[in-house]
Amino acid sequence: VLQISKDDVTALQCKVVCLIQNGNFKEALGVINTHTKVLTSDVIAFEKAYCEYRLNRIENALKTIQSASQQTDKLKELYGQVLYRLERYDDCLAAYRDLIRNSQDEYEEERKTNLSAVVAAQSTWEKVMPEDLGLREATYELCYNSACALIGQGKLNEAMKKLQKAEELCRQSLSEDSDVTEEDIEAELAIIHGQMAYIMQLQGCTDDALQLYNQIIKLKPTDVGLLAVIANNIITINKDQNVFDSKKKVKLTNAEGVEHKLSKKQLQAIEFNKALLAMYTNQADQCRKLSASLQSQSPEHLLPVLIQAAQLCREKQHAKAVGLLQDFADQHPANAAEIKLTMAQLKIAQGSVTKACMILRSIEELQHKPGMVSALVTMYSHEEDIDSAIEVFTQAIQWYQQFQARTNYGCSVFQPKSSVHLSLIREAANFKLKHGRKKEAISDLEELWKQNPKDVHTLAQLISAYSLVDPEKAKVLSKHLPSSDTMSLKVDVDALENSHGATYVRKKAGKLAGDSQQKEQGQGDVKKKKKKKKGKLPKNYDPKVTPDPERWLPMRERSYYRGRKKGKKKDQVGKGTQGSTTAGSSELDASRTASSPPTSPRPGSAAAVSATSNVVPPRHQKPAGAPATKKKQQQKKKKGAKGGW
Repeated sequence: VLQISKDDVTALQCKVVCLIQNGNFKEALGVINTHTKVLTSDVIAFEKAYCEYRLNRIENALKTIQSASQQTDKLKELYGQVLYRLERYDDCLAAYRDLIRNSQDEYEEERKTNLSAVVAAQSTWEKVMPEDLGLREATYELCYNSACALIGQGKLNEAMKKLQKAEELCRQSLSEDSDVTEEDIEAELAIIHGQMAYIMQLQGCTDDALQLYNQIIKLKPTDVGLLAVIANNIITINKDQNVFDSKKKVKLTNAEGVEHKLSKKQLQAIEFNKALLAMYTNQADQCRKLSASLQSQSPEHLLPVLIQAAQLCREKQHAKAVGLLQDFADQHPANAAEIKLTMAQLKIAQGSVTKACMILRSIEELQHKPGMVSALVTMYSHEEDIDSAIEVFTQAIQWYQQFQARTNYGCSVFQPKSSVHLSLIREAANFKLKHGRKKEAISDLEELWKQNPKDVHTLAQLISAYSLVDPEKAKVLSKHLPSSDTMSLKVDVDALENSHGATYVRKKAGKLAGDSQQKEQGQGDVKKKKKKKKGKLPKNYDPKVTPDPERWLPMRERSYYRGRKKGKKKDQVGKGTQGSTTAGSSELDASRTASSPPTSPRPGSAAAVSATSNVVPPRHQKPAGAPATKKKQQQKKKKGAKGGW
C-alpha cells in the first residue's frame, strides 16, 4: 500500500503499530518523525509517546502527551506511568485516582495495582504516611505493594506477614495454569523473596538474609534491577569483610539498563557503596573519583564528603580531612551539625580533646541537649577542666530557663520546670559536690527543693552540703526531715539478715527458743564452765621416767645428737661452706694409700713407669662392672624404653 501511496495515513499507522508489536521502537519512532506532516500529534500521539517511553526518553514522552490536543484514556494511562518513572508521585497518584473514578473496564485491577505501587513509593522514598485507599488485597501484587508501604513505615513484622500472604497467593494463581513450571513460579517469587531477605537484614538476621539473597542469584532472574538491588544488599552485609565476594557482586550493579529500572535513591545508594568498597580495597584514586562524582550530583549530600574524609584519614591526613569537613560546613550551614560531630570525633582520635570540645560547643542547636552536655562534661573532666564543665551545665540550665520564659510569656501562674531542666540542675549539683564546689551546689539544691519540697532525697543532700559549710543552717533544715515513725520502709528484715552479704546472721529459731526456756526457769544467768580436754600422751610414756628437757628442740640441735650411723662418708660430702674440707678428707685421698697405683708423671719429674711393671695406668683402667652396665643398658634399649639419659 505504501508503495502505491507513501503518505497513506492508515498504512503508516498500521506499520508503526506492527513495529511496536515487534519491539522495534526506534524504527517505529523513525517512521513517525519522517512523516510528521501526515502523522500529526492528534493522529499518532499515543504511539509516539509510547515509543519514547520504551526508549527511556521519559521527558520527551511527557512533552508529547502534554502537547496532544485530546487526552484519551490510553494517553492518561501512559501519563500515569511516565509520572511514576519521573518520581512525581503526588501527580501520579492524582492521575490514577482520576482514571479509576472515570473508567470501568477489565483493566480496573491493574490500575489499582499501579495506585498501590505509587503509595508504596511515597512511603519508602518520601517517608509520607500512606492513606488507606480501601483496596482489597485479592492479588499477590496488591499484597506485595502493601508490604512495601509497611516497610517504609518501619512496620517490619506486619510487612513480613503481608509478603508471606503474597507468596501464597502467587503460588495459587500460577499453579492453576498448567503451562507454568515450578521454575517459572520461583522466578516470579524472586522479588517477593528478595523483599523478605531485606526485612531479615533490617532485623539483624544477616545470615538468613544472605542465604536467601544467594538463592535468588542462583536462579539467574532476568530482572537486572532485582539483581542489582540484591548484589548491593550483599555488599552492605559484607562491609569490609569478604571483599573478594563484594567485588564480584558489584559487577551485577553495572549491568546494562539498571539505571532505567531503579529509583534515583536506589542508584545513589549503590554508588555510595561502590565508593566505600573502593576505600576498603585500598583503591584510593577510584574512591576519590566516585565520591567526587557523587558530590557533583548532590552537592548538599553528606555522604560523599564523609567518604572523602574517611579516605584521607586512612592515608593519615587527618588535618586535611578536618579542613575538608570545615569547608563543607561553611558552605552548607544546614548540615553543619553532623559535619562538626565528625570533626570532633577526628580531633578526639588525634588526642586533641580540648579542640574537640570547642567544636562541639560551636553547635548551637545541640548545646542544651542532655547528651551533648554529658559528653562535654565527661571530656572536660578527663582534661581536669572543672570550670569549663560547670560552665557547660550553667549554659544549658540558662537555655531552659529562657525557653520556659518565652513559652510562659504573659502568664502569671507559676509554671513548674521541665523534667529535663530539673535533671540538669540535679546533675550539676552532684558534679559540684563531687569536685568540692559546695557553695555552688547548695544554690542548685535549694532550687530543686523549692520546686519539690516533699523530695526527701534533695533535702538530705542539702543538709549534707550545709553541714560542711553552715552547721546551724543544717540543723534548721533537718527539722523538715520526716520522723522515723512516719516513714514506712517496706523492708523484709529476716530476708535482709539472712542475705548472702549480711555481716550479722541470726541464730536458729530452735536455739533461741531453748535459751528463752532456760531463762524462764532462772538458769539463764548461770554460765557453764567449759571442760578442758586432757592432752594426749605418747604410747611409750613412762610416768616414772623424767621427760627429756630438750624434747622441744630439733634433733640436730640436741646435745646428745651424734649424726646418722649409715652412710657417714656420703653425708660428709658437700657439707660445710664452699671450699672447706672435712676432717676425714685425707682418708679419701687415694694417692696417700700404699696400694694405690701411681699417677701420671708430673712435668719436670725424672720418674717414669718401667716397661716390666704390671700396674695398669689410670687412663687405661676400666671401672668395675662396666661391661655388665653396658649390657643392661642395651637390654633396656631393646625393650623399647622411651626414657632419655
